[in-house]
Amino acid sequence: MSTKAIYPGTFDPITNGHINILTRSTLIFSKIILAISINPNKNPMFSIEKRVEFAKEAVAHLKNVTIIGFSGLLIHLAQEQKTNVLIRGLRNITDFENENKRYQMNAKLDPSLETIFLLASQESSCLSSSLIKEVAQNGGNVEPFLPKTVFQAFTSIYP
Repeated sequence: MSTKAIYPGTFDPITNGHINILTRSTLIFSKIILAISINPNKNPMFSIEKRVEFAKEAVAHLKNVTIIGFSGLLIHLAQEQKTNVLIRGLRNITDFENENKRYQMNAKLDPSLETIFLLASQESSCLSSSLIKEVAQNGGNVEPFLPKTVFQAFTSIYP
């Protein structure tokens, strides 16, 4: 049984939906690693350093959460961190289909690795980082969806 879990993602940027999943996860696990990925298949808006900084500021109140940046396979990170549990959030059926593919691949690569799926809260079920970026780019108000420091960064990019 693991008391430590990894909550991985690109988090570009971290949203209130991500923080909701993370906060709820702290009620289940004694230690959570928020692992922010460097994904060569994505073109992030913010650097890995900035995404880590945003996350540290946004979850400073969660004392059992550690934030790291990483690249490479998630199974290797789990082995390095000596845990066999991943946390993933699900907003809808599309998320489930995508996450199920990841789960199946991870299970083939490391059968000891388990994935725990948490459903998004009603308030955050429509949130995605890419949708928030699109709304901001087109002059919409994204303040209700983002931690304060992330929103401030957005206002400097999209006044």
